[in-house]
Amino acid sequence: MRIAVLLNRSCGTLVRNPDLLEQARDAFAAAGLEADFQALPPECIRDRTGELIKAGDLDVLVIAGGDGTVGSIAGLLAGTDIALGVLPFGTLNHFARDAGIPADVEGAVAVIAAGRVRHVDIAEVNGRVFVNNSSVGLYPLMVRDRERQQEHLGRGKWPAMARAAGRALWRLSKWRLRINVDGETAQVETPILFVGNNRYETGLFGLGTRASLDEGQLFLCAIKARTRTGLAKAMLRALLGRLDEARDFVVISGREARVDSPRGRLHVAADGEAMVLETPLRYRIRPKALKLIAPLASDAGAS
Repeated sequence: MRIAVLLNRSCGTLVRNPDLLEQARDAFAAAGLEADFQALPPECIRDRTGELIKAGDLDVLVIAGGDGTVGSIAGLLAGTDIALGVLPFGTLNHFARDAGIPADVEGAVAVIAAGRVRHVDIAEVNGRVFVNNSSVGLYPLMVRDRERQQEHLGRGKWPAMARAAGRALWRLSKWRLRINVDGETAQVETPILFVGNNRYETGLFGLGTRASLDEGQLFLCAIKARTRTGLAKAMLRALLGRLDEARDFVVISGREARVDSPRGRLHVAADGEAMVLETPLRYRIRPKALKLIAPLASDAGAS
């Protein structure tokens, strides 16, 4: 295999443990794999990926980073013959976890060495690709708040996010949205609309995980709580494993979705990255568009 490894040198795990780069090099060598390693700032990774795709002499592009970095590259690789490999060096690594890729360096490299290719779905909102999920409402505002605190006050990611969450809940806002999914329409007033690339579990032990990455379905979920008390109760039910879709959510699945709002622009998050997009928001799934190096779905422990 002709392999290139692009490392986001600002990703959470690598910042906390700079030795991971050498550990990854050693793991590749031990697995008998030759790879070209490049540690780049996040804003340069897309450009370098474009250059590698244009050169046309690559079989596998390995991204060492978190969900945001993986999501930004997945759209470039979709539809090409280049397979994506992942070294989960981010903070949460939801995509790698749902794909069954081990969190440790040696385990992730062993998956790459095995070379099993799965075709998985990607999704997009107004052309912006995401591999996990997108959201409208409180969450993107919390991300913006967190980023401002990190930039201007020097707070760590998690303390800043906790403060941002507290402020967002205290100032609870609701968004009036009209959602059309494959011809089915719902009017909602909600603090959070969540759009998943495939279905997410809502039970306690599976909360925030996916059983599949290739069902070809968007999973739209709008929480029904309209007050701080209602939202707090829903959060408590989530902690106790007592969430009920019929009571707590409006849930719709489909391949394409249009989200209309009285507002001309909305704050949107995609794979944890916040942005402002013009309405209507147009979501779509791209079934099995991405070649991913990962344990096969039939393997034990895979999604």
